[in-house]
Amino acid sequence: MEQTLTRIGRKIRQYRKLKGLTQEQLAELVGTNFSYIGKIERGEYNVKIQTLEKIANALGVSLSALLSHGDYKSIDMSDTVVEAAVLLLEQSESDQRKAVEILKIMFRT
Repeated sequence: MEQTLTRIGRKIRQYRKLKGLTQEQLAELVGTNFSYIGKIERGEYNVKIQTLEKIANALGVSLSALLSHGDYKSIDMSDTVVEAAVLLLEQSESDQRKAVEILKIMFRT
């Protein structure tokens, strides 16, 4: 059970960061306090399904995205990958394409 809570909490944190939200902002959208969100993200609290649904709605994702194991959108990402994704999302589509081309060149072996 603890592993499941940790996985769900990690996904919530990743989606929150991708949306550019702080724990405080997410808590406000959900109607709770930020320390509760922190406990959920750390897997310290066995959250009710109704609360998970509110969190999913606030993050603009499906409840199944928070609960699922397998699809590519729910792959666990390091903080560095999340940070890079946030930076890319803040750029124009043209600049995003340029960044991807630069990465392709950098990592060719």
